Amino acid sequence: MTTTSLRPPTPIPRRRGPLVFLGLAYLGMWVAMSPLLISGFRRADGRAGTGAPEQVCIALAMLAPALAAVLVIRYVEPAGRGRMREVLALRWPAPRGRAVRACGVAVAVPVGLTLVALFIGEAAGVYVWGEPGRIGSGTWAAGMLTNMLVSLPLFFGEELGWQGYLFPRLAQDGRGTRLVLAYLATGVAFALWHLPTLLMGGQYPGRPWYVSVPAMLVSCTLALPVFTWLRLRSGSVIPAVLGHACVSTVSVSMVKECADPNLTLDPLHMGLFGWPGWIAMGGFVTFLAVTGRLRLPRPAPTRRVAGPGGGAG
Repeated sequence: MTTTSLRPPTPIPRRRGPLVFLGLAYLGMWVAMSPLLISGFRRADGRAGTGAPEQVCIALAMLAPALAAVLVIRYVEPAGRGRMREVLALRWPAPRGRAVRACGVAVAVPVGLTLVALFIGEAAGVYVWGEPGRIGSGTWAAGMLTNMLVSLPLFFGEELGWQGYLFPRLAQDGRGTRLVLAYLATGVAFALWHLPTLLMGGQYPGRPWYVSVPAMLVSCTLALPVFTWLRLRSGSVIPAVLGHACVSTVSVSMVKECADPNLTLDPLHMGLFGWPGWIAMGGFVTFLAVTGRLRLPRPAPTRRVAGPGGGAG
């Protein structure tokens, strides 16, 4: 784990910055999704894809948190404007070997948790495996890698906001209750930011809002500590971005590709954002918490400079 503190490098108003950030991020999401909301777009089938208009709106929405973070740092917290990358932890983990390992873990963990969730679903009788070996094919793997890399800039748009800006502001260098509240508050904010897409059946096709919104709250509250752990262990937001991209591309595709073609896909009962995934992620987050991997690194002690007389200056 890195010894770099998450404390923002400059004194800031503790509430004003995060509140302005949330207002801008939420406004950006609603504005970006408004054409789909006005047109009455609804997603009712878990196997249905998205057309070009939907993809454009989603892409613009995903950039909103990063834009909100940049604007807040520049105009609300101006002392950090000259160190934007430092403030948002937008740097490669060092040395190079550590960066490779961090990125590998960021992909392996979501894939592993997805497999665990699918096996839980199979044991419960809600998931049926299809033809074995489909996801092991080179074609599928190459397609997923390409898809993840192409969409990576959009996930920077999200995680520069949630992991780069909001979580460190809420957590400061807190311990105990303050740290738990930072995880919960960021997870809830992350979930409710998706409200426009939830109203259109984006994450839970065919489900009413009073089912999809609570389900998303549980999913994001459990997923966020996993992304935060990736950020903490590397000292960089990049592994968190990669992990989020893997969850939203590779994990979602695995649920479809591994399933029996005749199986009706219901994300509430399948994959990481269904109840089997809650069990898988809940177990992993519990392990991280019990072993101290979700704690913030302690700040390095301040060195005292000796004065002319040999005492502390």
